[in-house]
Amino acid sequence: MTQAWRERLAEPGAAAYVRAVSANRSSRVGLAIINTILFALDIYVFIVIGAVIFSWLYAFNVVNTSNRFVGLLGEFFYKATEPLLRPIRRVLPDLGGIDISPIVLFIGIYFLRQVIVNVFAPAIL
Repeated sequence: MTQAWRERLAEPGAAAYVRAVSANRSSRVGLAIINTILFALDIYVFIVIGAVIFSWLYAFNVVNTSNRFVGLLGEFFYKATEPLLRPIRRVLPDLGGIDISPIVLFIGIYFLRQVIVNVFAPAIL
């Protein structure tokens, strides 16, 4: 073992590095799948944030609703977020003009991420 490897193994994250390097092919594929799922969840969070901001801009008549691009953007946000927000809205009580369903969705995504990272990722390693 060379001096460089000894120094590298003495670093705080060395155990995780050694496990990742020595992991077999199936565990690397599993970790790649988990990382892809986590990345998709991150992208979806940004889509929901975009939909929330777009709904505010639409509600306050900031965006021109007759513009084709704005219409396509609104349709994309609606189709991307509504399948998960609709069931949450059905369960939540009516709060008037305040929609807290995206916040509930963010909490759900956070818990899903924690389950993936803390339950499934260690099982693969």
